[in-house]
Amino acid sequence: MNIPSLPLAELADAAIDFLVETCAPFTRAGAEVVSALLDIFEHGLLACPPWLFIPLLCGITWLLTRRLLFPLGVGLGFALLWNIGLWTPTIVTLALVLASTVLSSLIGVGLGILAGVCKPVRICIMPLLDIMQTMPAFVYLIPAIPFFGIGKVSAMVATVIFSVPPAIRLTCLGIRQTPVSLVECSEAFGATRWQRLCKVELPLAIKTIIAGINQTIMLSLSMAVIAAMIGAGGLGSEVWKAIQRMQIGNGFAAGLGIVIVAVTLDRLFQALARRVGHGGWDN
Repeated sequence: MNIPSLPLAELADAAIDFLVETCAPFTRAGAEVVSALLDIFEHGLLACPPWLFIPLLCGITWLLTRRLLFPLGVGLGFALLWNIGLWTPTIVTLALVLASTVLSSLIGVGLGILAGVCKPVRICIMPLLDIMQTMPAFVYLIPAIPFFGIGKVSAMVATVIFSVPPAIRLTCLGIRQTPVSLVECSEAFGATRWQRLCKVELPLAIKTIIAGINQTIMLSLSMAVIAAMIGAGGLGSEVWKAIQRMQIGNGFAAGLGIVIVAVTLDRLFQALARRVGHGGWDN
């Protein structure tokens, strides 16, 4: 017996075409915002020469970690990338990651707070996050191209969609982990729902929220090579070109650059989370 197959691909194509036509004004406006944000980070970072950028980064690293070896390692790592001619791709990748993190954090923390305080929203959003976190990363490139075309905007949108779930989950988790005794105490003193959120739940959840942002940064960096397929540029583009041309050495050098950026950002946000958890900068 021949069972007719469902026209799933045709339905998906029709849905995408309808959304592209319907949402064109919104996608154009969104593309302008995303492009402007990315340009701010990219031009701002590139305006700082390497001989100034590296000491500033080492200083920030020392202020957060209060250790000597790690800032020294960061300085040597970025100096190496400068020396081998990968400075501009490194900064382009760093700008893409930072801009994507800003958008992902704004969206993720906002939705996470909403999911943490509103059970119906949490019930609706959690299955969607499960799907987003199990979807192959390449799939996120498919809807970005029809809406935004080939280029850095599509790459950044795909990166944001891919990296936003941890920020939502951990923000929601931090809100929900507020001790019941503190919630009841704030209510006993007459705190409103907004006051309880701002003065009790968010301060206690801040360390978990920063951990979610840290995971967002790591996922953004993991998209660097994949997003290069649609014009992201940066170190991912160098890796992609090396793969196409079988230039193993160039691919290794660009991959090492991604590792240096990833380790630097990861350790910086871990140090920030520890300082927030200990209550300040005096430790």
